[in-house]
Amino acid sequence: MELISKPIHELIGLLETRAISAEELVRQFLDRIDQVEPKLKAFISVDREGAIRAAKAADQARSEGRACSRLAGIPVALKDNICTKGIPTTCASKILEGYMSPYDAYVVERLRSEEMVIIGKTNMDEFAMGTSTENSAFFPTRNPWDLSRVPGGSSGGSAAAVASGEVPAALGSDTGGSIRTPAAYCGVVGLKPSYGLVSRYGLVSYASSLDQIGLLTGDVRDCAIMLRVIAGHDSRDSTSVQTEPVDYEANLDEEVAGMVIGLPKEYYGAGIDPKIMELVLEAARTLEGLGVRVEEVSIPTLDYALAAYYVIAPAEASSNLARYDGVRYGCRYDRATDSVSMFMETRGRGLGLEVKRRIIMGTYVLSAGYYDQYYRKAQQVRTLIRRDFERVLQHCDALITPTTPTIAFKLGEKTEDPLSMYMSDVCTVAANLVGIPAISLPCGMHEGCPVGVQLMGRKFDEARLLRIAYAYEQASGLQMKKAPVA
Repeated sequence: MELISKPIHELIGLLETRAISAEELVRQFLDRIDQVEPKLKAFISVDREGAIRAAKAADQARSEGRACSRLAGIPVALKDNICTKGIPTTCASKILEGYMSPYDAYVVERLRSEEMVIIGKTNMDEFAMGTSTENSAFFPTRNPWDLSRVPGGSSGGSAAAVASGEVPAALGSDTGGSIRTPAAYCGVVGLKPSYGLVSRYGLVSYASSLDQIGLLTGDVRDCAIMLRVIAGHDSRDSTSVQTEPVDYEANLDEEVAGMVIGLPKEYYGAGIDPKIMELVLEAARTLEGLGVRVEEVSIPTLDYALAAYYVIAPAEASSNLARYDGVRYGCRYDRATDSVSMFMETRGRGLGLEVKRRIIMGTYVLSAGYYDQYYRKAQQVRTLIRRDFERVLQHCDALITPTTPTIAFKLGEKTEDPLSMYMSDVCTVAANLVGIPAISLPCGMHEGCPVGVQLMGRKFDEARLLRIAYAYEQASGLQMKKAPVA
């Protein structure tokens, strides 16, 4: 029985009825990894022995009749900036090459408590800084729909792994679109939860007020199942919010008729591919056919979101990455004759071009004489953007927009033009600035490449957002199909 194309909610039933074993399931995914990885390069490391050992433990628990999680034996992959005991955590950077975390991130603890099988760590843009997964220090990942194109970033490895059938679900992180952009480019579902819903303990920080761990799955139901696992309060993360546990899967099938979806006009202007705009508007019409009322709304400050983001995120990165100096964290350049040259050589050799660029930008906007002019002003703009979104979402249950302005671009097409690369985030950064949940799901194809539609909802209202996404997914019939890479 072929298992790699089946969603988690079907695999759960097969495991519970003992129609398949967890070991059989995991070995099929490992075989798929062996088949496509030479072309795709979605993984930095694969823990074959650990995965088989965990699968056998799940099988033994079931055979002995012991109580175990319904997810026991289901494989999952992790973006390589999520600390995992026993598996390297490199952030796709030479400065952390070979680093073994002494502890598990909160989300890894939750996955292990559910007896899920961690199959490996996925490739990413170095320290999550990028939109294409070309900034990895090790190798670029390719899009499984077209190997000449990027998978998106920075969680490109996780998205490509799910889209190609290497794993049924993967965790990523999203600072300005790093889950939703690769989800759109690879034709999978990608959820950035509300800021504070999922603990960031054990996530290697890029921009602490923007980062959030989220999910990449084959369909919305799998996303709901997985969100229940990783959501929850954690006292080790000061930004983690105490909320009541929610079964996000329980109400997926409820009617959406009578809900109001906002169509922010600022997302439908210049720079958005007309075909993508057409497919997203068609998605809005599909929701209208389910009894949803779609209304045009306006978010006037949205025009400043990208500029504010590219001040705030590099500023926080400059501070967070100061620890990688060859003393506290990271590899050390040992041939230096003094501490200053050691520090310079370590960071010069260990960090990539894009990471250096963002550190320099961030240090500049935080420097004396420029702090008020740039960083403080960007934070003030952020407040105005948040107020605009709160105003609109008081009336609307969700907002519908394109996820990306274009389809996946060619490898190397934008590496020499950082500003062009940054523009790929124009539709996604606002959700991070505001802290609201946002999900991307497939809404069609264009030139042989997937297109994503983005839904944004009220803070901590993931249940409603997932209901709307599920209703659209079922009505459109556009659930993920396995990408043709072989």
